[in-house]
Amino acid sequence: MHDRLWWSLAALSGALTVIAGAFGAHALEGQLAPRLAAAFDTGVRYQAWHTLAMLGVLAWRAATPVAGQRLVLFLWTAGIGLFSGSLYGLALAGGRGGLGLVTPLGGLALIAGWLALLICVWRARPAHSGSGST
Repeated sequence: MHDRLWWSLAALSGALTVIAGAFGAHALEGQLAPRLAAAFDTGVRYQAWHTLAMLGVLAWRAATPVAGQRLVLFLWTAGIGLFSGSLYGLALAGGRGGLGLVTPLGGLALIAGWLALLICVWRARPAHSGSGST
């Protein structure tokens, strides 16, 4: 996937985050059981944070491409879809259906993305200059 597409996905995710947040705050206000409203809000929050993280990785990639950065973006995109998407669906379905089974898979994708980022950071670590500074 070209970086332009990743930027587009991050922008779309940002827009969808605002839409979902507004929908949850206005259209769903008082319509959901408290645990389902909390699940919906968790989906919005995780989508927002990971969208911002994607933008950070994209900016870093523009300055310093490192092997694995696209994997991070893929894992976070999949994680947003599976984790946040399943929480949205679960809340809107009234807690019925098997969507709750998908949520942990999305969580694992988000965690894997952070661990892949850790590997990228260590790959990009500058060589020791030998100057004695730490």
